[in-house]
Amino acid sequence: MTAQTVQQGDLVTVIGLEVHVQLETDTKIFCGCSTEQSDEPNENVCPVCLGLPGALPVLNEAAVEAAVKIGKAIDAEIPEETRFHRKNYYYPDLPKNFQITQYDEPICADGDLEISVEGERRSVTIERAHLEEDPGSLQHVGGGGGIDSADYTLVDYNRAGTPLMEIVTAPDFRSPGEVRAFLAELEEVLEYLGVFDAERDGSLRIDANLSIIPEEEIESDDVTEIGPEALAAANRTEVKNISSHKGAEKALAYEETRQKNAIQRGRAVEQETRHWDESRGITVSMRSKEEEKDYRYFEEADLPPLRVSGWKDEISIPELPAARRERFEDEYGLSDEAASKLTSTKQVADFYENVAGEFDPDLAATWVADNLLGELNYRDMEITDIEGRLEEVTRLVELVSEGEITAKNARETVLRSMLDDGKAPDEIVEEEGLGKTGEDEVQQAVVEAVEENPDAVDDYESGDEGAINFLVGQVMQKTGGSADPGDVNQLLRAELES
Repeated sequence: MTAQTVQQGDLVTVIGLEVHVQLETDTKIFCGCSTEQSDEPNENVCPVCLGLPGALPVLNEAAVEAAVKIGKAIDAEIPEETRFHRKNYYYPDLPKNFQITQYDEPICADGDLEISVEGERRSVTIERAHLEEDPGSLQHVGGGGGIDSADYTLVDYNRAGTPLMEIVTAPDFRSPGEVRAFLAELEEVLEYLGVFDAERDGSLRIDANLSIIPEEEIESDDVTEIGPEALAAANRTEVKNISSHKGAEKALAYEETRQKNAIQRGRAVEQETRHWDESRGITVSMRSKEEEKDYRYFEEADLPPLRVSGWKDEISIPELPAARRERFEDEYGLSDEAASKLTSTKQVADFYENVAGEFDPDLAATWVADNLLGELNYRDMEITDIEGRLEEVTRLVELVSEGEITAKNARETVLRSMLDDGKAPDEIVEEEGLGKTGEDEVQQAVVEAVEENPDAVDDYESGDEGAINFLVGQVMQKTGGSADPGDVNQLLRAELES
């Protein structure tokens, strides 16, 4: 982490995260119920995930494999043996009144994830990552519709038992913006691993612990080196119900301001759990903050120890976003910005490599990173939405590369029509008459433009370079936009010089 010098009177923000990731498996972690989302409440349930007496859990192998992949991706230690525990607390969405989770023997420990903050790369420590079951979901009905304002609350247990990976960071963050950067990077890694579906509601949920520490309580001049005594002395709030990296930045920015205002006015900051109300953009108090001892952890007697020795070595992971970004820069000569865009998802990176294998890498980067992704983003679409049509996009790049159509027409007419109307590029080119104009026809248009615009010719001969752009526009108009602007520029200059 880059050193940050604390100035007199500063209040230092300290944030740690607990990120709950729903793993992409067909069935729940301890039973055979489907993890598919259902519009019908309490449809995908059974005696095991409802916690009925006598129902015994059986561990889902796919969930363990996903956990091992995550452990390898964050360079964590994966022990030979790990155990499950019961975390005891009462809440309506927890049908057993305890949660099967992992306590002091997690499946992953001592990892890290590298992120970019203001152009600098640094590592965030991941203290642990463990498997557990998801609770059910609460639906607040009537009144204000919020947790503190609804008339009543309904419980849907369809989600109960969905496999979760809880990823716990060290208190390494010093701003909400850093948190957003970490979560965006983590989400990319999880999608590359194929263990996570960002489109699923509730697939990523964040609990954030935030403290404000006066600078005089920090022994070091580097705010990244806050000792355990200063951390223990600070009252921290846990903010729940955060469901995205953008939401995390907003929630923590609000909470940071709330706490700093309280401290500056001489008021105490209570140690409590708060709820992020996204609709109102505020956090509201839920309850006093529990401590570890309040959960009365003990070993889950219905599940034997989990041993992954040998098996974990057979589980492989793909090239991850950071490594792929670096390779794209080295192999294709891309800028950091272009490489970041082109590795934003595994599907985008795979498609770029396919196009770059057939055409100039810079041309491929322009078409995938700028043109295609830009048009998709404008339509609120992802590259997965056109997965079956990527050969057509490649064909469009081929038409441009071979000079069959201009880049302008390809981008502004053909690509947009492909996305909006579902037509193939060759069909659009033929219908719109976009085939590139022949050289003789372009030359004729150049001669006519020069003859018809003597004032622009005089301006050019007087040294006004802007006049050439006007003349290019006249030629493009005469050729219906099918001429190459660069070629037109050269032909015009040659005509004017002669």
